Amino acid sequence: MKFGETILMFGIFVVLPIIIVAIVARAKTNATNKRAQIALAAIEKNSDVNLEEFFKKMNPPRRSIMNRLLDRLLCGCIFTLFGLCIYIAMAIFGLVYGKVNADMFIGLSFAAVPSLGVGFAFLINYFVGRRILKQEIEAEASNQA
Repeated sequence: MKFGETILMFGIFVVLPIIIVAIVARAKTNATNKRAQIALAAIEKNSDVNLEEFFKKMNPPRRSIMNRLLDRLLCGCIFTLFGLCIYIAMAIFGLVYGKVNADMFIGLSFAAVPSLGVGFAFLINYFVGRRILKQEIEAEASNQA
């Protein structure tokens, strides 16, 4: 492998994820700091603001447990379907042209296998979470009603 290719791979697989995580962490920290500054300004003005209600309004409403589980089900279905579609497309290509090149199979498997793995993980997470969190889901539904 050439030096330029090594640097490119290092940049894509090491530096880029670190930069993404740093940007996301910085954005969350900035949002928290802004909320704290707003709360301190309200306290300093000595206004008759009920701080408990003020903080409830400032924080975005949390999504319900069932909505989060349904998002995991959706992600699981999408990733699994993507991985299966790659293998189905290769099978159709093999039927039409009579032969699937080994390099093509290996290359497309690099996209299909992780997609299937992530999809199955999301699906397992959904079904196990639904079973384990059944009581919390029912309690949350009764509180909303």
